[in-house]
Amino acid sequence: MNTNLRRLLEIAEKDKRTIIGLMSGTSLDGLDVALCEMTGHGTQTQLVLRQFDTMPYDAAFKEQVKAIFSKREVDLEKVCLMNAYIGTYHAELINACLEKWGVSAQEVDVIASHGQTIYHAPASQHKLNGMPNATLQIGDGDHIAVKTGIITLSDFRQKHIAAGGEGAPLAVYGDYLLFSEKGQNRIMLNIGGIANFTFLPGDLDTTRIFSTDVGPGNTLMDAYVQLKFPGKFYDAESEIASRGKYDAALLTALLDHPFFGLGFPKTTGPELFNLAYMEQAQEASNTSHLSAQDVLATLNRFSATAICEAITRSTQENSFEIFLSGGGMHNPLLLQNMRELLGDTVIRNTAELGVSPDAKEAVLFATLANECLVGEKIDFGSGKQSIPSVQMGKISLP
Repeated sequence: MNTNLRRLLEIAEKDKRTIIGLMSGTSLDGLDVALCEMTGHGTQTQLVLRQFDTMPYDAAFKEQVKAIFSKREVDLEKVCLMNAYIGTYHAELINACLEKWGVSAQEVDVIASHGQTIYHAPASQHKLNGMPNATLQIGDGDHIAVKTGIITLSDFRQKHIAAGGEGAPLAVYGDYLLFSEKGQNRIMLNIGGIANFTFLPGDLDTTRIFSTDVGPGNTLMDAYVQLKFPGKFYDAESEIASRGKYDAALLTALLDHPFFGLGFPKTTGPELFNLAYMEQAQEASNTSHLSAQDVLATLNRFSATAICEAITRSTQENSFEIFLSGGGMHNPLLLQNMRELLGDTVIRNTAELGVSPDAKEAVLFATLANECLVGEKIDFGSGKQSIPSVQMGKISLP
């Protein structure tokens, strides 16, 4: 038997697996690297987060990704080159983490790599007759495997689409396995570039679980800051937006899009919610005169409103608690707006559940890899959301 295949079989038969989960989101802050120990599978999954770091991207790398990110027309050679380059770059960052942590590559069983999304195209968005849901993540897994010497699972979203999903959000799988709790209705809200949440019913009825994107999280705010405040990549501590006041007319125009009337689940991305979208809303509301601080305050309120309206519209429960993760949870004004809109709803973060909110998405991909190796299909039934019962991830051998 091939040595690497024998190694893969040995990993699958182990009682405990050491898995590195990777996440690189649309905000392009950096590569989240989570070193996890996983035992069991399915609802018996147990997780220990041994180490976590976010390896920041330099400005030059961010600009290279932005050149091909969320654009309908790009330089195909650039896409080709970046697929290999990102894989190699991520491998270098993983190796740097291992050295920092004092962990050898031989101690790690597998890497679970999300890659870098450059385009997301659900049929509800592209509206091209006869064409399927589609999404594209680059950062080739073979490059990571060869340059780290560690078996790598990657490209998770394609199986989801092949089985009838939209390729997002995938958090529902890990959320269900790691965070379901009998007797408590939970909403696992992740505010990254795009905001999404998973509803976990307290009765543990899998047919009632659903997961959905709800609209922009940080993506519009970050893009606007980068446009108006060169050298800044985001509004740290809401410092800029807090000096402004949201404009009701612009907010109404931002919310005036068919996406917000679609049923759940649904997916979206910066392909829709971008600076052109904001400029069209300003023209429609005659608010081009607003100060940058007022615009950013309005974009902040827009994200909060889209999140809160989606939660209240899609959830019929009388009581639930929200557990936050993602970069948006560090935005004080966004949280203030959400608390104002949701009233008495309890808002916490996933640290209270044993997982750092900054590490959560990387941990979820480690969980998907664990399921791919040792899990069985989970039947989510035919409830509010048709969740494909699949194991995801393509395997690259060193």
